[in-house]
Amino acid sequence: MSKERALLDGKVAMITGASSGIGAAAARLFAQEGAAVVLMARRKERLDTLVEEIRDDGGRALAVAGDVASSDDVAQVVRAAVDTFGKLDAAFNNAGYATAGTPLHEIDDATYDRTLDVNLRGVWNCLRHQIPVMLRSPTGGAVVNTSSVAGTKATGASAAYVAAKHAVIGLTRAAALDYGQRGVRCNALVVGSTRTEMMDGVLAATPELEEVFMADSVQRRISAPVEVAQAAAWLCSDRASFITGAAMAVDGGSTAV
Repeated sequence: MSKERALLDGKVAMITGASSGIGAAAARLFAQEGAAVVLMARRKERLDTLVEEIRDDGGRALAVAGDVASSDDVAQVVRAAVDTFGKLDAAFNNAGYATAGTPLHEIDDATYDRTLDVNLRGVWNCLRHQIPVMLRSPTGGAVVNTSSVAGTKATGASAAYVAAKHAVIGLTRAAALDYGQRGVRCNALVVGSTRTEMMDGVLAATPELEEVFMADSVQRRISAPVEVAQAAAWLCSDRASFITGAAMAVDGGSTAV
């Protein structure tokens, strides 16, 4: 019996928000599953450490520091992927920014702008630069965008984040429609409470939210970053070849109730 190929064998994947949390877990997992990974985040030192770890484990990885809110930065990362590995087959647009505990009328302009810039404009920038490269490939490509349970229902005291994550799902579906007959798939992950640095920051400011997050899942727990990364890897793989325009829940059942 022949050995089953790794999930992402031979693919080149770009991952944003890769310096910690879900992005770092995805970087490790995608590399273990055979992909060459191109990692983007603002914290270059963390990216370099992660790249070294992946290479020591026999994987292929490249770090390019940048901010997804900058179109020029995203373009640079996509060019680096093509220049280094010759193509771009998959992308996990995962960079995020969140605050909580502030009702809508108290959210200041700077917080609103940064929340929309990272969570929505960041995905917009990535799609605009990733998709043209994938369209030139005879095998097309697959994109996964990180949304949230806040993209399907309102969560209290985080209106800007809710607005951005709802928009990510709409943007994902629009891209799926535009490119579905041209070989590029686009899906979103509806992510529930996940133990990341971003969540730790929210909980540090509002500790009582931990019980809220736990209760929101029918499994009564908060997920590990790798559990989200596994879903992203599968959607980027050929095993999900007939899935596009989906908003896949990875939320412990939060959106089931």
